[in-house]
Amino acid sequence: MISISELGNKVASEVKCPPDKIVYDESRGEYICTDTGEVIEERVVDLGPEWRAFTPEERDRRSRTGSPLSPTIHDGGLSTVIDWRDRDAMGKKLELKRKLEVMRWRKWQIRTRIQDSIDRNITQAATELERIADQLGLPRAVKEHAASIYRKAVERGTVRGRAIESIVAAALYAACRIYKIPRTLDEIAQYTKTSKKEVARCYRLLVRELGINIPVLDASDFVARIASALGLSGKVIKTAIEIIEKAKDMGLTAGKDPAGLAAAAVYIAAQLNDERRTQKDVAQVAGVTEVTVRNRYKELTTYLKIEIPQQ
Repeated sequence: MISISELGNKVASEVKCPPDKIVYDESRGEYICTDTGEVIEERVVDLGPEWRAFTPEERDRRSRTGSPLSPTIHDGGLSTVIDWRDRDAMGKKLELKRKLEVMRWRKWQIRTRIQDSIDRNITQAATELERIADQLGLPRAVKEHAASIYRKAVERGTVRGRAIESIVAAALYAACRIYKIPRTLDEIAQYTKTSKKEVARCYRLLVRELGINIPVLDASDFVARIASALGLSGKVIKTAIEIIEKAKDMGLTAGKDPAGLAAAAVYIAAQLNDERRTQKDVAQVAGVTEVTVRNRYKELTTYLKIEIPQQ
């Protein structure tokens, strides 16, 4: 298979025009001499892609030469899969004898893909990861990062003696923290059979053993999610973020649960913008208790001197 550049050199060698004067017209599929205007070669087939890419990530995303690599698959997606539909290349159904033969191939192909205990562990973990991530509505980037964290933990032997589900939940929580997706340990733990305490223990283990750099949680990251769930306007979100920023400047956020702080800020902002919601509703959406919302509410209104208009 000859590329366009190689074909251009070949054309230049066969004609009298110097190579530096021959240009390729992509729209017409022609080689033209810029000196004489002569069409040297026409109807040239461009064997390259019809798309352009300016970064390696863009090139990988637009390439259609197979499924993309993914850390959520134990072999990265490099192996082939025999299709479950018993049809040939023309789309015709296979005969019974051939169908049984393909079933036997499929069985052995599945067995050869998973060769050792690490592959089996990662395969089982990938199923759990997909289940939890789908229930939480997490984006693909978070799932893939969590799968990378889990794979590193398996390779280092960190998961030995611990429930796969707990480590997967901990890896997902770490990935959410890294991507600043507002999900609490309580939310993630509720979709597992293990306790929040066990998930937290596994999370600390992963951070310590793998040296993961986790950014500090910001209460502002929770505001949009809480306000959206309560059906509040963008004006309320803006006011709540401003309240949190003022609280930071005064040092009121140190040692406080970001979710509880965000819930109180949203509650205050909703009252200031006449979009009132009850403390119970706000606490339920934020995943904190009413007592937490009430305490943070009193602190913010007192120290920031916020006057709440009466109904």
